[in-house]
Amino acid sequence: MGKHDLIGRMNACFNELEQALGALQQQIAPLRLLAARVFSLPEIEKGQEHQAIERIAVEQHLGQAARALALEHYQRLFIHHHRQNLSSKAAVRLPGVMCLAVEPPEYRALQAQIALINRLKGELEQIITLESGLAPEQRFEFVHTHLHGLITLSAYRTLTLLTNPDSVRFGWANKHVIKNVKRDDVLAQLEKSLKAGRAVPPHTREQWAALVSREIDDVGRLPQHATLKIKRPVKVQPIARVWYQQQQKQVQHPCPLPLIALCQVENGAAVPKIGELLDYDAAAVKHRYKPDARPLRLLVPRLHLYTDAPTR
Repeated sequence: MGKHDLIGRMNACFNELEQALGALQQQIAPLRLLAARVFSLPEIEKGQEHQAIERIAVEQHLGQAARALALEHYQRLFIHHHRQNLSSKAAVRLPGVMCLAVEPPEYRALQAQIALINRLKGELEQIITLESGLAPEQRFEFVHTHLHGLITLSAYRTLTLLTNPDSVRFGWANKHVIKNVKRDDVLAQLEKSLKAGRAVPPHTREQWAALVSREIDDVGRLPQHATLKIKRPVKVQPIARVWYQQQQKQVQHPCPLPLIALCQVENGAAVPKIGELLDYDAAAVKHRYKPDARPLRLLVPRLHLYTDAPTR
């Protein structure tokens, strides 16, 4: 596909997404609100994106005010929707839930509309991250040339629909992204980085080449079948734990956007119990006991690459 065709598809997909989000707001506005609770989190200033998070202060909003914030938040996709000194690299999160009473036609219409929105979000992400063929560092310029100021993470985040939940409670999750990798694949990635011949700040071209060469040597000394894992920490995230009494089942959802809970009152659905999201305090986090895993050592710090092979 030619570049102009790709740009045309991206713009058409985004325009359709904006229209679908506007239509969703029109669908929700007249519905009876049973309960709503959303939690504003501190905004991230420019230059603060990579700071370690020790505390997060939460501000709670209830009822109609919470619903208004939720509906507005779904459409806040551009940096100009936020304060001027806000980072464009960090999407604003608004955990929470709004619970709406629906009749069968309204339920079906909202299901279809949210499915459409999530499909368009997925298509937009596919166009930008895969079909464009661009490396991650090139995508920013590509997107902002044609959709100036778009915060892609906000555009990609899907809406979560709940049906007749009995309770929705909130908390915080500290996680790692863990991925098993093969030695030869890591070597190929490092060789590609070396051959690119770029300077990667704060290193000069020569310093960067020397660093990558040392990494190639370190990985190359490993046995062919050594265990290699990328274990990258992810910043603390708000989550929702949703309980369904009849199924005796709890489902956990990431919660960067307010959840939409549809309550089929004609079927006897009750207003779900909604919990509070407390302030986050890293010093007070209690970790559950986990059995000791096989010890790993950090091999390539910048890639968060660990191995079980002993030092030679």
